Amino acid sequence: MSTANANILDDIRSRIVPMFEVAAEQYRRRVPAGYPNVIDQPARGSIGMEIDPNFALFITTEDGAIYAEIYRRIPRTDARSGAGRQRNSGTPFSDRRLLDPSISDQGLRNLIAELMSYFNQQPGLIHITDD
Repeated sequence: MSTANANILDDIRSRIVPMFEVAAEQYRRRVPAGYPNVIDQPARGSIGMEIDPNFALFITTEDGAIYAEIYRRIPRTDARSGAGRQRNSGTPFSDRRLLDPSISDQGLRNLIAELMSYFNQQPGLIHITDD
């Protein structure tokens, strides 16, 4: 990892890890045991959060660029639009996007909110809302 990427990742890390920790606390009693996990390894070029085994957001560096990677499962909720091709329910999907090094705090919050939205909208999910 280049020094420039390390500096950019450290800047993003200083802003997003506290957001990950707040989100992880909100989901602590709604996900399987052992989750959510906050991954904080900037020396290895990766920071992120796993809500459960099927939903995660990682900020990574590779080949001089910074990426946001959202991993999720895609439900088959509309048989009409995909009737001409097979798409099994629960298909893994990884959405990798080039991240602007000068991304704002709002942009980082939007990435976390997008991950949370995918998790919350999965079919059959029963939310545990009371302690």
